[in-house]
Amino acid sequence: MKRVLITAGASGVGRAMAEAFDRDGWQIWIADMDDAALEAAPASWQRSQVDVSDETAVKVLFDNVSEHWGGLEALCANAGIAGPTAAVEDIKLQDWQACVAVNLEGAFLAAKYAAPMMKAQGAGAIVVTSSTAGQYGYPYRAPYAAAKWAVIGLTKTLAMELGPFGVRANVICPGAVEGPRMEGVLAREAAAKGMTRDAVYEGYASGTAMGSFVEGRDVAEMAVFLSSDKARLVSGQVIAVDGFTVNPDPKV
Repeated sequence: MKRVLITAGASGVGRAMAEAFDRDGWQIWIADMDDAALEAAPASWQRSQVDVSDETAVKVLFDNVSEHWGGLEALCANAGIAGPTAAVEDIKLQDWQACVAVNLEGAFLAAKYAAPMMKAQGAGAIVVTSSTAGQYGYPYRAPYAAAKWAVIGLTKTLAMELGPFGVRANVICPGAVEGPRMEGVLAREAAAKGMTRDAVYEGYASGTAMGSFVEGRDVAEMAVFLSSDKARLVSGQVIAVDGFTVNPDPKV
């Protein structure tokens, strides 16, 4: 069986990824901060409570993976937080740093400790979750957009660096994903813009050619594909799962 580690894998998009990999016959290891969500995961999944911005904790996680599994075919560096919603001049430095620590440094640390394992095997796939915010930017979301933009550069560099060892690296850029985290974003953005939640929601949806939000399963199935042999020569790519964003900041 192939083995996948998914950060922030206990809920939301990460949980959808874990379920999709499970259906495809993979062994699952999820890492998350939410102890209750970890406990609710299927008993057949390995699980660890980990802060992905803590290098010591991440190293312990990968040491455990190496000890129990002996290797890793795929890493989904999926952990992320929304960060503050405010005009750039109103963002506190500590809020900026907290957002970047999870979204960017968390991906870096996961790749740092996955890379030696995959290089030794001569194979592996790293899938990093960015966002359409990492392709276009979004007003009032400076820390999030900056971090999600940066992970694209990180992943392209990984693809160059690890390619000679048979290791691939790709980015998925989801659009607005239905779920509790997005509801928080909608509420904060509505407050920042002086709009209703429904107007902000409609703005996000109308900014896509397909007029729709994304579901976790849409992102999950792409992650499975990019980790599979079907994508054996797909590397260094940035793939949006967003219904095609035609206007990242519609004025609704």
